[in-house]
Amino acid sequence: MAYQNIEKKLRGGIPITGILAALITLTAVLWSSGAPLWIGWRVYSEQVLIAALAFAMAVAFITSQSGPLWWSRLAAIASLCFGAWLTVRFPTLSENVFYHPTEALIVSITGFVLLLDAVRRTMGWSLIFILGCICLYALFANNFSGPLQSRSIAPDRLITFLMLDSASLAGAALSIAVAVVVPFLILSQLLLATGGSAFFSDLSLALAGRRRGGAGKIAILGSAFFGSISGSAVSNVASTGAITIPMMKDGGYRPKTAAAIEAAASTGGQLMPPVMGAAAFLLAENLQASYIDVMLAALIPSLLYYFSVFVFADLEAGRLKISRVAEEKIPPMGRIMRKGWFVFMPFMVLLLGLFSFNLRPETAALAAVLVLLALSVVQTYDGSRVTFRVLIGVLVSAGRAAVEIILICAIAGMIIGLVARSGLSFGLGFFLVQLGQSSLILLLIVTALVCIVMGMGLPTVGVYLLLASLAAPPLVELGLQPMAAHMFVLYFGMLSMLTPPVAIAAFVAANMAKAPTMATAVEAVRIAWPAYLIPFFFAASPALLFYGSGGIIAVTVAKSLVGVYTITGGIVGFMGRNLPVPERIVVISVGLAILCPLEAFSSAAWLNAIGLAALLGFFVLQKIRSTA
Repeated sequence: MAYQNIEKKLRGGIPITGILAALITLTAVLWSSGAPLWIGWRVYSEQVLIAALAFAMAVAFITSQSGPLWWSRLAAIASLCFGAWLTVRFPTLSENVFYHPTEALIVSITGFVLLLDAVRRTMGWSLIFILGCICLYALFANNFSGPLQSRSIAPDRLITFLMLDSASLAGAALSIAVAVVVPFLILSQLLLATGGSAFFSDLSLALAGRRRGGAGKIAILGSAFFGSISGSAVSNVASTGAITIPMMKDGGYRPKTAAAIEAAASTGGQLMPPVMGAAAFLLAENLQASYIDVMLAALIPSLLYYFSVFVFADLEAGRLKISRVAEEKIPPMGRIMRKGWFVFMPFMVLLLGLFSFNLRPETAALAAVLVLLALSVVQTYDGSRVTFRVLIGVLVSAGRAAVEIILICAIAGMIIGLVARSGLSFGLGFFLVQLGQSSLILLLIVTALVCIVMGMGLPTVGVYLLLASLAAPPLVELGLQPMAAHMFVLYFGMLSMLTPPVAIAAFVAANMAKAPTMATAVEAVRIAWPAYLIPFFFAASPALLFYGSGGIIAVTVAKSLVGVYTITGGIVGFMGRNLPVPERIVVISVGLAILCPLEAFSSAAWLNAIGLAALLGFFVLQKIRSTA
């Protein structure tokens, strides 16, 4: 059990990394709860963010296996000293930097070098390379011609801008990572400690275990449930995959298919309401929209995505003749609900806080944490007590989970700030708008490819932050709804987790399934096909993002479900019977005709009707063949 693992880790005392990780969590809670205002402590938000960043850098250095041990320890101490100095001196340096140029430059260079090394150790060179390219542009912008020409920034002003300006390092991205994401990480870790993962696994087993291909459906439901809490594809694969992948293999799925189903289902969790991933909070901040609007916009696409993965598991089971899970392995639903009813309570509090009381996401999350904490005193899924050590472990685990997100958002904030300051956003935006004026669909395809390529090796949060400032504004300028443009970028940023040649979630799942990595990634793309196609459709049809009248939304959802089912059947090659290749091509074409948005062109409704008629004819013909 999760809480037993936590207690075991803490029996020998809390290591220094645990203390620092807990300090990240406590710093975030302090700021998210508004405690400084209650006690009359006047503090800049940047001071809190820099303190949390310094703790995260120190944890990254201590836990990293890269480089000599002495440098890691020295860098961790230097990170804490940098954080302490800048936290205390930030008000003076930010307001009067021209009166303290030497101090500002020394502090900025020190922090910049430490931050880059911490990011390199945690995530590799991808983000650093992108930041380096933008810095080179800013230094030599006056040497360019055309729309890309701008005023160059002197090296000393560049480095102080990156580290001290509120539009850069300690900007909106880092603020959301610390103030909003960390409370949700606390909620997810507390759910794990109280048996939430086991509850979702058992609930999925009871719901889907008695159906054809039950093992695959259990994996999908479990990953959807858990993914809506964790918001991380890789951690989702690592946690639920340890149970579901062996179950699917034992049930009859091929190793690469079992791994691919788990990877696809776990990746979709980043867009599954109510919690979604860190990128959803950043999207809401960029659009100055409520988190409720983001949840509603993500609802239909995420349901279509999981419906397709679920249908794939079902039809693949029919094709391979995979039966249900053995009855003795399926726990009674009544017992599951009696033991795990409390798991639903924090979600109810979260949704009530967001929808009924218009609370900020972080406030609603903290309220949900308090409710779950109170319930955990008297109830856990297996009846064990949650001790004080376990609660300390929750703080430590949440802090460790936040390290990567905080470092990503720090670098991404610097990139976003410098893109705006250097004029690069205008130059690239002008180029993309010119491209889009000749063909909007071409601009969408280019944007999708750029998102996937830039996302290789980067988490979804980093991809979205980079592309939201570069690719989304031209899409909006050319007429796309802002929500559609940002969701488009977010979707294709997420797909970098599954798309070869660097498909992190698929590779982790393949390693757990002992399957070929590249074959698993290709299979994951085949399973997750809606995520590559639906963004183009909701760019054309706002109804898929919950915009428009109820009737239009209902019709769009209904025909989308039929289209997704049909295309998935063609991809699998099974719809009641095995389909030969020519029939598969016809079925996929029929599904695309049904799925075509009503707004795509004037005769789209007729194309939908023809597709539906063809599908009906296919089923009638199949029925006649089966009874002949």
